[in-house]
Amino acid sequence: MKKNLIPLLFLIGISISGFAQDTKAMKLWYNAPSGKVWENALPIGNGFQAAMVYGNVEKEIFQLNEHTVWSGSPNRNDNPNALGALDSVRKLIFEGEYKAAENMANQRIITKKSHGQMFQPVGNLELTFTGHENYSNYYRELDIEHATSKTSYTVDGVTYTREAFTSFPDRVMIIRLSTDKPGTLSFSAALTTQHVKQQIKVNGNNELSLWGTTSDHEGIEGKVEFNALSRIKTDGGNMTPTDNSVDIKNANSVTIFVSIASNFNNYNDISGDENQRAKDYLDKAFNKNFEDMKAAHIKAYQKYFNRVTLDLGSTEASKLPTNERLNNFRNTSDPSFVSLYYQFGRYLLISSSQPGGQPANLQGIWNGNMKPAWDSKYTININTEMNYWPAEKTNLSEMHEPLLKMIMELSETGKETAKVMYGANGWMAHHNTDIWRITGPLDGSFWGIWNGGGGWLSQHLWEHYLYTGDKTYLESAYSAIKGAAEFYADFLVEHPTYKWLVVAPGNSPENAPKEHQGASITAGSTMDNQIVFDVFSATINAAEILGKDKAFVEKLKNMKKRLPPMHIGKHNQIQEWLDDVDDPNDNHRHISHLYGLYPSNQISPYSNPKLFAAAKNTLLHRGDVSTGWSMGWKVNWWAKMQDGNHAYKLIQNQLMPLGTVRGGGGTYNNLFDAHPPFQIDGNFGCTSGITEMIMQSSDGAVHLLPALPDNFDKGTVGGLLTRGGFEITNMVWENSKLVSVEIKSNLGGNLRLRTPNEIKSKAGKKIKKASGENPNGFFMVNDIATPIISEASTIEPLELKPTYLYDLPTKKGKSYTFVVK
Repeated sequence: MKKNLIPLLFLIGISISGFAQDTKAMKLWYNAPSGKVWENALPIGNGFQAAMVYGNVEKEIFQLNEHTVWSGSPNRNDNPNALGALDSVRKLIFEGEYKAAENMANQRIITKKSHGQMFQPVGNLELTFTGHENYSNYYRELDIEHATSKTSYTVDGVTYTREAFTSFPDRVMIIRLSTDKPGTLSFSAALTTQHVKQQIKVNGNNELSLWGTTSDHEGIEGKVEFNALSRIKTDGGNMTPTDNSVDIKNANSVTIFVSIASNFNNYNDISGDENQRAKDYLDKAFNKNFEDMKAAHIKAYQKYFNRVTLDLGSTEASKLPTNERLNNFRNTSDPSFVSLYYQFGRYLLISSSQPGGQPANLQGIWNGNMKPAWDSKYTININTEMNYWPAEKTNLSEMHEPLLKMIMELSETGKETAKVMYGANGWMAHHNTDIWRITGPLDGSFWGIWNGGGGWLSQHLWEHYLYTGDKTYLESAYSAIKGAAEFYADFLVEHPTYKWLVVAPGNSPENAPKEHQGASITAGSTMDNQIVFDVFSATINAAEILGKDKAFVEKLKNMKKRLPPMHIGKHNQIQEWLDDVDDPNDNHRHISHLYGLYPSNQISPYSNPKLFAAAKNTLLHRGDVSTGWSMGWKVNWWAKMQDGNHAYKLIQNQLMPLGTVRGGGGTYNNLFDAHPPFQIDGNFGCTSGITEMIMQSSDGAVHLLPALPDNFDKGTVGGLLTRGGFEITNMVWENSKLVSVEIKSNLGGNLRLRTPNEIKSKAGKKIKKASGENPNGFFMVNDIATPIISEASTIEPLELKPTYLYDLPTKKGKSYTFVVK
């Protein structure tokens, strides 16, 4: 009988150092094909080339992507009319005429050119098998421990097996087809595409070629030319070319090599030779042995993946197929499902973001639509940043490189935007960008007037330094960090009523109070203030480390004192705007004014407890169920609130089938995050949040087990990184208490530990109780202004769980073990 097309995934635990290895622990597996549903297919990728593997029996589909295949061509989208309108827009804002200000911004500030280009698919490799309608013993898997996929099934007593991977060292996709009976492998291979400007042909007896040019979009001519080459090698049988396919008959096994390249060199240069590049990758790989290539691929991948291990335990629920686990997760205890989802996020980051490639976009590197949702661009008012939250702390610092490079490029293109549109020095970007590194405002002023994209992104440059301690890198990134501060130093304007320096025009991304006539445009939104605070602080700190720009540092210190403090409003909430107009019934997906809680560290339970309590009220007002990425962010916030059970509740909401809760996101069958539609940021956000539940290092110390839920009462983890270059090589806990932890110091310096219970050095070395500021500069917390609290507020600090704080001087390269006292 032909099987139905409902996929069943079987996810089993996670292997862990010190525990028995389970060979099936990190596999997603199904007992049915994907059918026609893209979100059922399985993602593979090497940061440059990617595919969605459908696992269909009669017509197998490998949907192909390449990281530089974008619509359009080099372009800018600044609006030079903005500068002349800036004072008028500000005047309207300060007079409370928000709608009029928004209308003027739409006319004079928002771009009249491209609103961003589209990440587009290359096409499909399709393998057609005749006579395979009736099959049994169907199985397919994605092995995230080895970054390989496999499909197998039986027809007429013959078992057919397909393996596929996108090689990290060889930069090609390899597909191996085999059977357990010689001479029974027959199929037809063809390349297809949705592109209008394309040419598909057969080269010789064994090679398919798909050449194309990307789409024109919004007045920008598509000039990215790409070539996909598929070359076939058989063991036995014969190959016959047709006009647009290659037919294979009676082979023992077949290996297919797929190479894709474009003419893209960088955001301002598309003079490359896509044909020669694709041929070169293919030629270098084609004569290699399949098993040797597979072994080299796995080795290159596991260099990154194996750095972190996680075991949260398992229950009987882990024995069920994953669609049942997904359906049951909110109502059962299944901690190993969380472990797998956590490592799946790391798998996706490794597979979609490699040094030298493009950063992971809204869909990572996987997209099957010519016109994807939101163009699958880089939305930099949250989504792009969220993609990289796991990078440093889950020991994938190298995967951060594509984003860091993009930020450096934006710091160049954004200079002209700052000068032409706002008369400012430095650089800036609005809420969206693309492969062409546009920095102008798009999508209308409700969204696009926000100008904090450059400021927020610049914090990733600083964060990379805080984790690596690489001063040579900091020197190279300093101009971009400083440039973000230079923009704000020129752009900030004095508020006529409060006399603070504010961002105007600005907004709190994608939200608006009713009292502002439904317009989002404002002056001095809380998120804007928090971002400027971080930009100034990072620049001051970096300049002092490098011994640079003393006069500019003094200027920033003085300006920082004039930024608006955070406000606690009449509903005991952190105000989103300068005015106390928050609606406690507002369930908006963006909670941008909690940027200061996470990813920033301006709201601390220890140094500003009333703000911390107000942050909890804000979260409670907004509610839990939301779009997928929003729930991912909330996992991090509740972890920062040290409320593990509430963070776990958000994970349960995230790991539910799409459509389970009205108005909310969830997870697709292939574990992709559902906004909906698919956005990869929710996957990365949740992986980050799970890390924050287990370990935090942003509030002056390495905080171990800050937010364990009841479901994680015992477990082990290894490989997590902290600020200051400390690596938690192995940590064990039971009954929600720390049992032992081994920490390696990669940079030396003071190690300050915050723990849930008393510990001692296993080696007998004295560890003293800590007090005052951490002398390790990587853990410096910048003092914030005293918050302003509404007279109507009754806010009181929360009762915190007791913790113990220790200091231990460490030496570079040495490891230190602590055990329960």
